[in-house]
Formats: sequence, C-alpha cells, structure tokens
Amino acid sequence: MTDSERLARPSPVATDPGWELAPSPALVVELDGALRAVNRSAQLLLPAARVGADLRDTGPAWLAEAHRDGTPSVGWVGERSFEAHPVRHEDHSTTWWLVEDTEARLAREALRVERSRAEFLSEASTALLGSLNLHRCMEVAASLAAEHLADAALVIAPGQRRRYPVTYCARGAEPEHSLLEFDPDDLPGLGEALQGFPPVPSRWIDPASAPEWLVPQGFGEIGAIVVTPLPGHGVPAGALVLLRRGGRPVFSEDEEIFARLFAARSGAAMSAAHVFAQQASITETLMRELLPPALEQVSGVEFAGGYRPSQDSEHVGGDFYDVHPGPDGETLAVLGDVCGKGLEAAVLTGKIRNTLQALLPMAGDHRRMLDLLNGALVNSHDTRFVTLVLASAVRDRAGVRLRLTCAGHLPPLVVRANGQVEEAETAGTLIGVLPQINTTTAEVTLGPGETCLLYTDGITEARGGPLGNELYGEERLRRALTECGGMPAEAVVERVQMLASQWVGNNAHDDMAVLAITAPRGQHLTAVGGHGRGRYTA
Repeated sequence: MTDSERLARPSPVATDPGWELAPSPALVVELDGALRAVNRSAQLLLPAARVGADLRDTGPAWLAEAHRDGTPSVGWVGERSFEAHPVRHEDHSTTWWLVEDTEARLAREALRVERSRAEFLSEASTALLGSLNLHRCMEVAASLAAEHLADAALVIAPGQRRRYPVTYCARGAEPEHSLLEFDPDDLPGLGEALQGFPPVPSRWIDPASAPEWLVPQGFGEIGAIVVTPLPGHGVPAGALVLLRRGGRPVFSEDEEIFARLFAARSGAAMSAAHVFAQQASITETLMRELLPPALEQVSGVEFAGGYRPSQDSEHVGGDFYDVHPGPDGETLAVLGDVCGKGLEAAVLTGKIRNTLQALLPMAGDHRRMLDLLNGALVNSHDTRFVTLVLASAVRDRAGVRLRLTCAGHLPPLVVRANGQVEEAETAGTLIGVLPQINTTTAEVTLGPGETCLLYTDGITEARGGPLGNELYGEERLRRALTECGGMPAEAVVERVQMLASQWVGNNAHDDMAVLAITAPRGQHLTAVGGHGRGRYTA
C-alpha cells in the first residue's frame, strides 16, 4: 500500500468490530500525540492508555519518538518485543499497529550470541595454542577470561605443598604471575576443581567468604565468583576463577556453561605446554649425556673433536667420541660409529659409551675391552652393530706414544710435521655381530706438531662436489691433511669439517665425527692460559 493510499484511508473508530477485536494492539494517535482510540489488545498491553491521554505519558518512549518522526520502530514493552507499523490517515491521525516479535527477536539475539561465542572460542583456541610456554598460556587464558567473561580472572596451576603458581588479570590490565601459599579448601569448590572434579554452581559460593589472597588489591567488593576446573590431557591442568564486582549481575547458568567451554580449551593448551616442558627437560637432560664432550689438553696431549649429525635439526646421532684420562698418565680416546642414524642410534651410542666407561680399568688391554663390549652387544636384544677405534696416548720425551686398535673401523691417519700422511696399520672385525672378534694393534709415535686423525665414514662417503653426487673419498681427505702438518688439533678438526661441509653443501649426508690427537709444539698452547677449547693442561 502506498503512502497516498494510506493517507486516503479514514480513521477507524472504536465501534469497528474488526479493529476493536484485532489480536494485535493498535492505537489511533492524533498529530499532537493525543490518543483518539485504543483497541482491546492495546488496553491489555498498555493499561494506562486511555482516549484523550497523551501517548508520551501512557506508552513506551520509543513509540512516542516513532510517532513524532512518523517512522516504523522496534522496541520492548516489559519483556515483550514489538514492531510498530504506522498507517497515516487523511485527517493527519496515525494508527500504530504493534506486531509482537519477541520469539524471533530472542532467537536472533541468541543466534548472535552463539556466533559471537563461537568466534571467541575459536580465536581463544588459536591464541592459547600459539605458545607451548606454560606461563604464556596462563597469561593468555587469564587475559581472555578477564576481557570477555568477568571483571577479573585467576588461572591457578597445580602446586606442591600448598604453593600454587597463580596468574591474575583484571580487565584492561596486564597479567601478573605469583607463587601463592594457601589452602584451596578456603574457597568452596577450588580444591575439587584442582583435582578435576565438576564445578559447583556460582550461586553456592558466598562472595563474602572469599579468602584474602583471592581478592586483588584495589578490586573492591566481590559480587559473584565462578570456580571451574581446567581439564588437561589425563590429569587436571589447574583451575579458573572468575570474579565479578559487586553491583553487577551475578553469573547466569548460561555464562557458567560458557566459562566451562573456555576452561576446557585453556586446560588443553596448558596441559600441552606442561607436557612439552616436561619433554624438553627430559630431552635436555638426556642430550647432555648423549652429546659429544668438549675436549681438552690432557697430560700434555692435545685432543680436539668435531661432530655433525645427519640431520641439522637433530643434535645427536650414531657417531661419537670420548676421551678418558687414566691414573697412570695414559689417556684413552674412543671414536665410534653405530649402525643407523638419529635418536635410535644415539640411544645405543649412550649404552656403548657407558659400557666403555665401566671398562676403563681394562684400558691397558684394547683387545680385552673390545671382547667384553662385543659380548655385551651380541647378548643384547639390539640388532645394531658398531665400529670402533681405540687410541691410548701417553706423553714422553720423544713426543706422544699411541696404541691404536680398530674394530671394523677406518684406520686412523697420521699427519707428520712435514705434511706426509700415513695410515696406521690396525684392523679388526665389527663389534656386536660375531661371538668372537679379531683385532690388531698398531703403535705410533707423534713428534711435536704431528697429529693422529680418527674419523667416521660420514667424512669420506659424503656426496657432493661440482657434480653433486661424487664421494669426498679418502684420497681428498689425505690431500687436505697434507696441509695440516704442524697445526694444532683444533685447527685440524676445523679444517676437515669445513672441507667436508663445503663438499656436501645442501645434500643429505651421514653423521660425521672427527677426533684429532696432537703432540704439542713447544709451549705455544699455554700462551692463552691453557683454558681455551681443547686446551687445558691436566
């Protein structure tokens, strides 16, 4: 219907049965706001509405404003929502029809709230899972809860001996960490929440009974408290406490349910961060035992080592070396290569290193040590094997005397002071394959500035070069070592590692380990006080 048609309509009168008995409230209002007629439904809705009264005094303010502007409007009358539609008449009066839309409006509002909450939970999950640091997760959880769920929030992690890590955040403020000592049973439901039990309803918690440690400084009177658990992966991740100031509405049941949904996501993130922290701590502890040691000068003999795992993202692998000073001045150096790569090979590496540590009293007899190690591996459930080279070094007036014994490993290379490279005459069978092993031991004397290099096949079998698939090979290694005569042990190791890395480039490669044993030239190593890398006088 057009505006001209509406203006042409006569004004209804109270005697019109259809108008009077219409199910929707209707009011005829003069231009100046005076009520000309009110049907029965309108009288029930607006008891003060009477003919001759002013709409501004008898009806809702939003309807009076709509009449003044002459435009449709929407508003509430009590707990009911209405759409007001005007029909203008030729005598300048207006009939206002009030069509109830309470259910539709509530449904739209509920949909809006659910969409907003779903969006918030999605964003919260992203923010919470953005860090595997437990303190950071607690900060994010407390900040989000204070901003969207309450006036302030406390995230409490599991503690020991009544000492609990707590992160507190008020709306608009930065989160704060503290370690508080308290009895969780002082706050109803907190002890249960920290154990993972379902929350108690907020209405059961008397805000006046809140312990002092719960009330932040300057927060004021607490009007309502919510305590809910933070579920973790198998074990509770802590508890979430929401605080609302006095004078504000208490938490509704719907808000408590939403708080539990948020707590579930926060707990999962905190639990993941806690597990990660535990694993990182365990890994760090194990790594300290599996990583090659920092080598030093021992009893007048220089030792230097270098290691590069097959994967740059890993820290350990199947290659290893160790240096064990002996009580009689003879030092045992060990370099080995376990079959395989990565963590599994590193685990066996750790076992072998520990076994050799236990066999140190027999270091004077290489064959005996290797026999016992071979028996331990053959009788174990592990099917991996290892190649080894043992080097016993002792300093005397002539230089450094070495006893070298290989077990399935590449023979050591001796670099003379003039750059000549010799291969030590030692050989032997693999360790951990056959019940009996065979080995031969070579004796070598190093003069001042001469080096014995122990290395794994990751060096010689490194593929790369100009064509990208050529082995580095023993011949290239020998040529490189001819330039290392008279160099300190650390410099020899750095030279070999640099050349091998340049040859490999970005190609895949095996673990690489190098160990250099050098007879020092005079006193040049003590010029730095004997405390640099690989430079310590025992």
